[in-house]
Amino acid sequence: MFANLRLFKSLACPDLPACTRPHCIFSHSPDLPPPPGLNFALPLIKPKPAEITVPAKRAAAVSPIKSPKPSPGPPRKLQKVGTSQRPLAVSSASHSESGVPILRVNAAQSQVAIPVRQAMLKTLYDHFVVLYNAIHANNPSLASEHALKQEEEVYKKSTKLTYRNAMIQCIAALKRRPIPNAISHPSVGTEDEIITRAAAQKSLQSLRLSREILQSLVHPVADLEKWGYFVDIPPGPGSDQPSLEGKIAKCERCGQPFEVKRMEEAENCIYHWGKPFTTRVNGERVRIYTCCSRPFGDSEGCTHGPHVFYESKAEDLHKRHAFSFLLPASTSTTLDVAAMDCEMIYTTGGLRVARVSVVDGTGAEVFDEIIRMDDGVNVIDYNTRFSGITKDNYAKALLPLASVKASLNTLIDPTTILIGHALDNDLKTLRILHHDCIDTALLFPHRAGAPYRRSLKDLVREKLGKMIQTGDATEGHSSVEDASATLDLVRWYVLNTQKSAVHPAVGS
Repeated sequence: MFANLRLFKSLACPDLPACTRPHCIFSHSPDLPPPPGLNFALPLIKPKPAEITVPAKRAAAVSPIKSPKPSPGPPRKLQKVGTSQRPLAVSSASHSESGVPILRVNAAQSQVAIPVRQAMLKTLYDHFVVLYNAIHANNPSLASEHALKQEEEVYKKSTKLTYRNAMIQCIAALKRRPIPNAISHPSVGTEDEIITRAAAQKSLQSLRLSREILQSLVHPVADLEKWGYFVDIPPGPGSDQPSLEGKIAKCERCGQPFEVKRMEEAENCIYHWGKPFTTRVNGERVRIYTCCSRPFGDSEGCTHGPHVFYESKAEDLHKRHAFSFLLPASTSTTLDVAAMDCEMIYTTGGLRVARVSVVDGTGAEVFDEIIRMDDGVNVIDYNTRFSGITKDNYAKALLPLASVKASLNTLIDPTTILIGHALDNDLKTLRILHHDCIDTALLFPHRAGAPYRRSLKDLVREKLGKMIQTGDATEGHSSVEDASATLDLVRWYVLNTQKSAVHPAVGS
């Protein structure tokens, strides 16, 4: 037996007085004090105020008659949701530090693994960079943009199984393209863009414009006068004051009066060569210059050059070089339709024509000549940024304006339908009066109406899907390119709005 340690002798036996254990471990002494009571502090709970409750059963209120609900349709899990077409995961414009475009698409919507597409996109980009090497400096983002578009085109046309082979074929076609030297080159663009442009160009070139097709598009003389055309020869002998050298004129660039001097003696002018236009900056409408994005009205220009002047009154232009009508045809070489464009430079006789180009109704170039200034008229500024005329090519000019007009008269006569963009400016600088005109600035009017005109560059990009006038400040515009572009715009207009007039002519 274990020894009794008497650990419970201070506790009264719970079985008293009927305990029968011979050696009880609890105390049986009557003098033992009672055990202490338990005292727990309980929180005082305040009774809540009685709430008014509505009996569970009460008289039902009369409710208005409700219109029957429409049928919910089939159960949700049986309904067709989303589009029936396969999802297209189209990438957004995002690029790495090296310029490689990065696909930003939902992987769950892509039929092809994103790493595969990204690898193919990088290969496309590398080949576009090589292809656009000559034009990359002026268009640094072009390779990236076209790589993204090209990958999207291939992805939309292919499946998970055919995507890789389609991309390999596309890259092989990219390698076979000729290297473009300008953004307007036929090799610039994605495969679909090139095919679309080629088809449109083929359709345009197949249409030979004739007098019968275009007669209804010739502008009435009253409309020509409204748009600033000169329709009559101004009074006076003409050509009696060819130059204003040494006289005071108002500078077209800075608006300040100056003494007219030839290039070697001309004073410096600080000006903006761009035009002001309205845009939004931080939600506010502001007018800024297209050349430098400075606010309109900025007193300091962004370009240095000589002071020049421009005249617009018929009497003033007639004094510098006389106006004249074209003479009736004397040869069989006269064209029934011709498109024309001129490039102008600043001289001591105002803004004068320095190059004239003409294409016939098929688009073939038939005339392109650099014009020498009249005696006593000296160059102030070649205006190369816009005219494309430089000192070197002007030095090759042999014929003065009078001789050039005589040569033109062998190709165009009073019955020739002349096509051009803002053709009134070309006719004014040539000092020619002509009434049978089709002006693409009038054919495709500005939404604000007269006197506003849309630019030829914007019209060609919108209607023909190609770029012109892409030369920088050292190259300028090409009058041959602009003349061909105006002819193509008229072709586009005839094919898309005058189909009834085209089909009989084609059939004949």
